[in-house]
Amino acid sequence: MDVSWYRWDGADLILTLHVQPRARVAGIVGLHGDALKLKVTAPAEAGRANEDVVSLLAAMCAVTRAAVTIENGTAGRRKRVRIRTPAALPDGVEPRAPG
Repeated sequence: MDVSWYRWDGADLILTLHVQPRARVAGIVGLHGDALKLKVTAPAEAGRANEDVVSLLAAMCAVTRAAVTIENGTAGRRKRVRIRTPAALPDGVEPRAPG
């Protein structure tokens, strides 16, 4: 399966996200072009939406907040996020191949 919204970098998961702030309910809602659409309830003010992105992904992937880093896109809706050694995976992500 060829997907462009995630990739593995060693044991780290790299996600391309399209983030919708100020949603009524937070969560993954599907694809938005070549990105995974993630809704967060916080507004895009003073980094609050980014904090929600980190918290939500940390909970989904069963890692600490420190294991989730927004690598690109902190000021926009499109973001690239690294999750270090996730213990769980969001729906649609295939486990990395051994080796």
